[in-house]
Amino acid sequence: MNPESTSQTTIMPRVVLFDFNGTLFHGDAFKLFVRERYRRVRWLVLPAILSLPLLLPMLIARRGRHAAARWLVRLVLFGVSQRRYQQLAEEFGRALARDTRLFSHLGIAALRQYLGKGEHVLIVTACEETLTRAILDELGLGTIQLVASVLGAGRLGMRVRVQNIGLEKAHQLARLGIRPPWDIAISDSLVDLSILAAAREAILVNPDRRMLKRASARLGKRLTVAEWD
Repeated sequence: MNPESTSQTTIMPRVVLFDFNGTLFHGDAFKLFVRERYRRVRWLVLPAILSLPLLLPMLIARRGRHAAARWLVRLVLFGVSQRRYQQLAEEFGRALARDTRLFSHLGIAALRQYLGKGEHVLIVTACEETLTRAILDELGLGTIQLVASVLGAGRLGMRVRVQNIGLEKAHQLARLGIRPPWDIAISDSLVDLSILAAAREAILVNPDRRMLKRASARLGKRLTVAEWD
């Protein structure tokens, strides 16, 4: 008699998407880099101030705010080569990572827990790629797949090539072959509402009442709230 055959079902790891700024990191890491750059290179402050009459009307709409941010990045990195930027971003990222007060301990613990379970974890962030990677490397999380904003070299210095915000996150994930529905999406921001809505389980971190009301209306029972330090 032939031995009884058994079928084995391959269990695929779940896709878990983490935001970075505000979710794992308290605040905005790239904004801190930009502020530090203005502090160190004082002459950049004057052209930034002179730009304000043009930039202020742009701040009304989200698309205008993104355009204003791109301009300030170009200004703060004027004359900076790609190699020099990489050096600056890596040094700054490592310094940030050494300050444990800047991170959500519960968020990092949750991230490590998903990794320990063998889940396919990605950090999908508007923060710049080189800076974020330096932080993750210093935290011992350098193997995590990262989908981030990207800078590239221009004629006058570094400039934004990919601004990984809102729907752009889904476009960048699709380029990696990762398409909705993903299993879990975790963020602290309603800017990521489309990413949360495309998940089987959405986790909103530290929401206020307005955020919770709006997210609940869109996500219903798929929404879970996480209170992370």
